[in-house]
Amino acid sequence: MTAAGLVATRRWLLLSAVLVASCLLILTGGAANAQTSDEIREIEDSIVKIYTTTADPDYFTPWRLMNPNQSSGSGAVIEGNRILTNAHVVANASYVQVQKNSDPRRYLARVEFVSHSSDLALIQVEEPGFFDDAPPLEIGDLPDPNTEVLVFGYPIGGRTLSVTKGVLSRVEQQVYAHSGEFLLAGQIDAAINPGNSGGPVIADGEIVGVVMQSAGGGRTEALGYFVPTDIVRHMLTDASDGQFDGFPDLGFRTQDLESPAAKARYGLEEDETGVLVIKVFEDSPADGLLKANDVLLSIDGYEVAGDSSIRLNRDLQTNYKHAIDVKQIGDTVPLRIARQGVAMDVDLTAQRRQQSYSLVRSEEFDAIPDYYIYGGIVFVPLNMNLIKRWGSDWTRTAPVNLLHARSQWSSPEKREVIVALQVLAADVNLGYHDVRNVIVESVNGEPIRDFAEFARLLRNNEEPYVVFEAESGFQMVVDHQQARDSEAEILERYRIPASYSEGLFDQSALAQHEE
Repeated sequence: MTAAGLVATRRWLLLSAVLVASCLLILTGGAANAQTSDEIREIEDSIVKIYTTTADPDYFTPWRLMNPNQSSGSGAVIEGNRILTNAHVVANASYVQVQKNSDPRRYLARVEFVSHSSDLALIQVEEPGFFDDAPPLEIGDLPDPNTEVLVFGYPIGGRTLSVTKGVLSRVEQQVYAHSGEFLLAGQIDAAINPGNSGGPVIADGEIVGVVMQSAGGGRTEALGYFVPTDIVRHMLTDASDGQFDGFPDLGFRTQDLESPAAKARYGLEEDETGVLVIKVFEDSPADGLLKANDVLLSIDGYEVAGDSSIRLNRDLQTNYKHAIDVKQIGDTVPLRIARQGVAMDVDLTAQRRQQSYSLVRSEEFDAIPDYYIYGGIVFVPLNMNLIKRWGSDWTRTAPVNLLHARSQWSSPEKREVIVALQVLAADVNLGYHDVRNVIVESVNGEPIRDFAEFARLLRNNEEPYVVFEAESGFQMVVDHQQARDSEAEILERYRIPASYSEGLFDQSALAQHEE
């Protein structure tokens, strides 16, 4: 055979191999697509679209609601004739409807249980027979990384059910956009858009997560996060008694311990790992059992690395906080610590979190804002709802003093920050009309513990003048009798229904604050 003939033969053989491989790929791909199509047909009747009408409180004018807003999300039918979705899909909802796949009718629904911390909610439809042709989906286990998953939902851009494919790329702690919690989350490369929220992530016909949020703030493409089944099951257990408990907290904070010098300073050998306890909160499970400068060596049997991680299995390494997150209230959490180089075992009991370990409360939902108007000055407790009222870029646009307060710990002596938010101009507050966003530290020289105590101080005041003082020393002085006499006129002038928020002076609320 000539050289030219040999080359031609080789080319023919190579082309034949490519054709055979292509045919095999088409055949196997077709089989896979057919299997996926069957799976989709079995699942799609269990996927619903959720329509929500909300009227969020306006934290700049806390006696009013903002304009009603309509939005939509997705959900999946699960055991017990319930629909699993995101909390942010139904947050602050005043009206909820559900629509089944290929059914034009919208059915009235109600929120049965909501866990804003895990961004999960359960809703019910009272219509008889609604669930007859909507079989419940099983809650499965989180698959291995690189597993292909399906995302079901009703994203913007169309009215019908959308199904996209993706791959589970990693699982680790992430900040949940809705609640600000730092919890386990799965990352997938499937497209996630507004309207997908609350839809299920499916693998092998079972729910392995709930779509939660996209990633990157526009800096990434086709990348999003879902709530994994560990967190879903925690919520379902929490919901079993109808009372929200949320995730427990042991009442201590730590920092990474990777510096060789720091490890030696706190008694660790070179081959030992752990994290340094830097704060123990009063009246918490850790109070009296842990101390600042203890080293946390292990938690619930998992060794803690110097970067605060634990290894749950071969494929999953995440922050040690997850070992606490999976516990329910009342569970025992065993710790191994080192104190001045001496190792010891400590058992802590998981308890409900304090209202806030920070001086700034977390964002609240389905709640009425607290406020108190005295002498035309609008006072409010500082929380993340107020800070986020400055817009999506609140980290740059909110007042610096309010942002700074987020880094301060609460204590039994000071649980909240009180803000003079604005002044409703009147004769009683002449000279202070331009005051905005001032943090008030004391009233007539008395430090303020929380907002309920602040309101009581004003309501029960018998001094002729009330002096509000800020940390900088800035003061506002109000004639007490004039403040009382002008209250009705100020409320009428600015069309405000009451001088304080509903429930502020309820005896039950007072008792809770006085404990």
